[in-house]
Amino acid sequence: MSTSKYSNVLTIILIVLVITVLIGIGILVWNKVIKPRIDKGQKIEAIAEFDKDTEENEKKQQEEEIEFEVKGPDSTGEDGIEDQTGTKVRKKTYYKGYVMLGYITIPKTKVKEPILDTVTPETLNIAVATLYPSNPQLNEPGNVVIIGHNYRNGTFFSNNKKLVVGDKLQIKDNSGRELTYTIYEKFETSENDTSFYNRDTNGAVEVTLSTCTDDVKARIIILARVEE
Repeated sequence: MSTSKYSNVLTIILIVLVITVLIGIGILVWNKVIKPRIDKGQKIEAIAEFDKDTEENEKKQQEEEIEFEVKGPDSTGEDGIEDQTGTKVRKKTYYKGYVMLGYITIPKTKVKEPILDTVTPETLNIAVATLYPSNPQLNEPGNVVIIGHNYRNGTFFSNNKKLVVGDKLQIKDNSGRELTYTIYEKFETSENDTSFYNRDTNGAVEVTLSTCTDDVKARIIILARVEE
């Protein structure tokens, strides 16, 4: 091979390497900087919309209660659509196409995440979701399991390992209630352990946060309850 041809080959290889490096840097910047900022903005908008919807639903409920008292149980209002039980369907808030049951705030780890009503690979890639029971009601007596990924980058439940007994978190539900929970237990267990799901809370309002450890060999479980 002549010196000129050898030089051209090296130049092509160098160009390919530079392009590959630039693409790698671009992907890294997208995943670590741009996409998280876009996601954060979308979550802020969804949570603001959720707050607005819950306020509107609460106002409608108050109006319906007044209408019921004035006109009696056979009256029908114009707001909302009645389901088969006669209860008017409330407006739902969606985040990326999935129903929001509420949102969770963890001040210590600076987390504010929509809580979705469905656990799928897609929902766990965009937020946290309720795993148990099958038809969960947030901020009600009993236990609700909320699962979230540990991407080891500060998003979702990545920093749950930093939480300790006594730390606080808040959950707002679709009735507009926002309750404060106090962590009372934290432990690691296998990913197949469900023994703590259906536990007797003695009428207390409780929540369980579940995520994987950094090495993905176990799960970090956090139990919290609303203190009277």
